[in-house]
Amino acid sequence: MKAEIIQQQIIEIRGQKVMLDFHLANLYEIETKVLKQAVKRNINRFPTDFMFELNKEEFESLRSQFVTSKRGGLRYMPFAFTEQGVAMLSSVLNSDKAIAINIAIMRTFVSIRHFSLLYKELNDKITEIEKQFPDIYKILNFLMDKESKPGNLERNKIGYKK
Repeated sequence: MKAEIIQQQIIEIRGQKVMLDFHLANLYEIETKVLKQAVKRNINRFPTDFMFELNKEEFESLRSQFVTSKRGGLRYMPFAFTEQGVAMLSSVLNSDKAIAINIAIMRTFVSIRHFSLLYKELNDKITEIEKQFPDIYKILNFLMDKESKPGNLERNKIGYKK
């Protein structure tokens, strides 16, 4: 399973990185209905910090990012699974395919978390440098602004003159 495919399906809702039930069902190669039934049969394994159902506003804001069912839309709001919820799915969907997919998903969640930590460290270092050398920072911003606005420069035209 390619990490890029999984990474594209991890979205942020309510301040949490989650995967939606229909994306997971697609990865597990089962129907969304089957996944939801398995979760509902084992609902005590999925507290609200593992899984939650989207509300209408959240669903509407995400609607353009995914395809709806052939019946003119989803009949039920999707479930959103956090990293822990996805891990719990492997015990509910007890198959070799589910276990292999869950391992790939867990590795993707870890790599995203690692990347965000590195990004925060880098951002903190840049901020520290900006504070130490404010004049250089101002000059760099000025030059970047000047480059982004090409209409500011008056240049002689090159080429043959008629």
